[in-house]
Amino acid sequence: MVCKNGTMKARLKIKEIMQEKKMSLRQLAKRSEVDINRIRDLMRDPFQNVTTITLQKLADVLKVDISELVESVPDDESSQV
Repeated sequence: MVCKNGTMKARLKIKEIMQEKKMSLRQLAKRSEVDINRIRDLMRDPFQNVTTITLQKLADVLKVDISELVESVPDDESSQV
């Protein structure tokens, strides 16, 4: 998938996978030892920078490969200007 300007960006799918696994924010935070506010921020803005360490902690608890937490989407922001 490539957009008009040909650039892509990474989007985190934490919220979708949590819903699929029927896991609450509190459960994920407690089991992963990632701060609940950090997870909440990542869910609100899935385009934020995040460390691979944090991604691995979340993936381990959600029982998915780390690659399943990230998807490439078109970066349409520059075409909306």
